Amino acid sequence: MSKKVLWSPLAESDFRFSLFYLESNWNNAVVNQYLNKIDHLVNQITTNPEQFPLVNNKKKIRKCVVTKHNTIFYREKNDVIEILRIFDTRQNPKKLIYG
Repeated sequence: MSKKVLWSPLAESDFRFSLFYLESNWNNAVVNQYLNKIDHLVNQITTNPEQFPLVNNKKKIRKCVVTKHNTIFYREKNDVIEILRIFDTRQNPKKLIYG
Protein backbone atom coordinates (compact mmCIF):
# COMPACT_ATOMS: atom_id res chain seq x y z
CA MET A 1 0.00 0.00 0.00
CA SER A 2 1.38 3.41 -0.99
CA LYS A 3 1.87 6.11 1.61
CA LYS A 4 1.26 9.83 1.33
CA VAL A 5 4.30 11.90 0.30
CA LEU A 6 5.21 15.29 1.75
CA TRP A 7 8.05 17.32 0.26
CA SER A 8 10.03 19.62 2.55
CA PRO A 9 10.70 23.17 1.32
CA LEU A 10 14.39 22.19 0.92
CA ALA A 11 13.47 19.16 -1.20
CA GLU A 12 11.17 21.27 -3.38
CA SER A 13 13.95 23.82 -3.85
CA ASP A 14 16.49 21.08 -4.65
CA PHE A 15 14.11 19.59 -7.20
CA ARG A 16 13.40 22.93 -8.90
CA PHE A 17 17.12 23.73 -9.05
CA SER A 18 18.01 20.35 -10.57
CA LEU A 19 15.27 20.74 -13.19
CA PHE A 20 16.44 24.26 -14.00
CA TYR A 21 20.00 22.99 -14.42
CA LEU A 22 18.95 20.12 -16.67
CA GLU A 23 16.65 22.31 -18.79
CA SER A 24 19.42 24.90 -19.20
CA ASN A 25 22.24 22.50 -20.02
CA TRP A 26 20.71 19.35 -21.48
CA ASN A 27 17.97 18.33 -23.88
CA ASN A 28 14.35 17.36 -23.18
CA ALA A 29 15.15 13.65 -23.33
CA VAL A 30 17.50 14.00 -20.36
CA VAL A 31 14.96 16.09 -18.45
CA ASN A 32 12.21 13.53 -19.09
CA GLN A 33 14.49 10.66 -18.10
CA TYR A 34 15.28 12.43 -14.81
CA LEU A 35 11.60 13.14 -14.12
CA ASN A 36 10.65 9.53 -14.84
CA LYS A 37 13.41 8.25 -12.56
CA ILE A 38 12.33 10.55 -9.69
CA ASP A 39 8.71 9.50 -10.15
CA HIS A 40 9.61 5.80 -10.24
CA LEU A 41 11.82 5.99 -7.15
CA VAL A 42 9.31 8.01 -5.12
CA ASN A 43 6.70 5.38 -5.99
CA GLN A 44 9.11 2.66 -4.85
CA ILE A 45 9.77 4.52 -1.61
CA THR A 46 6.05 4.90 -0.89
CA THR A 47 5.44 1.20 -1.55
CA ASN A 48 8.39 -0.14 0.45
CA PRO A 49 10.20 2.62 2.39
CA GLU A 50 12.57 0.26 4.19
CA GLN A 51 14.20 -1.03 1.00
CA PHE A 52 16.81 1.74 1.02
CA PRO A 53 19.62 2.05 3.60
CA LEU A 54 19.48 4.11 6.76
CA VAL A 55 22.03 6.92 6.90
CA ASN A 56 20.92 8.38 10.21
CA ASN A 57 19.56 5.87 12.71
CA LYS A 58 18.55 8.45 15.29
CA LYS A 59 16.42 10.49 12.85
CA LYS A 60 15.44 7.39 10.79
CA ILE A 61 16.66 9.03 7.57
CA ARG A 62 17.21 6.85 4.52
CA LYS A 63 18.83 7.53 1.16
CA CYS A 64 17.91 6.51 -2.34
CA VAL A 65 20.37 7.13 -5.17
CA VAL A 66 18.67 8.70 -8.18
CA THR A 67 21.74 9.24 -10.35
CA LYS A 68 25.42 9.42 -9.56
CA HIS A 69 24.82 13.14 -8.98
CA ASN A 70 21.52 13.10 -7.04
CA THR A 71 20.31 11.32 -3.92
CA ILE A 72 16.90 11.44 -2.26
CA PHE A 73 16.95 11.64 1.54
CA TYR A 74 13.68 10.74 3.22
CA ARG A 75 12.07 9.35 6.34
CA GLU A 76 8.87 7.58 7.21
CA LYS A 77 6.68 9.06 9.92
CA ASN A 78 3.51 7.13 10.67
CA ASP A 79 1.86 6.68 7.25
CA VAL A 80 3.68 9.58 5.59
CA ILE A 81 6.92 9.67 3.62
CA GLU A 82 8.80 12.94 4.09
CA ILE A 83 11.11 13.75 1.20
CA LEU A 84 13.74 15.83 2.99
CA ARG A 85 16.26 16.56 0.23
CA ILE A 86 17.25 15.75 -3.32
CA PHE A 87 20.91 16.41 -2.73
CA ASP A 88 23.45 17.08 -5.47
CA THR A 89 26.30 14.77 -4.49
CA ARG A 90 28.88 17.01 -6.16
CA GLN A 91 28.44 19.45 -3.28
CA ASN A 92 30.40 19.37 -0.06
CA PRO A 93 28.60 16.80 2.15
CA LYS A 94 28.87 19.24 5.07
CA LYS A 95 26.21 21.31 3.26
CA LEU A 96 23.72 18.47 3.66
CA ILE A 97 21.01 19.70 6.02
CA TYR A 98 17.81 17.71 6.34
CA GLY A 99 15.66 20.60 7.48
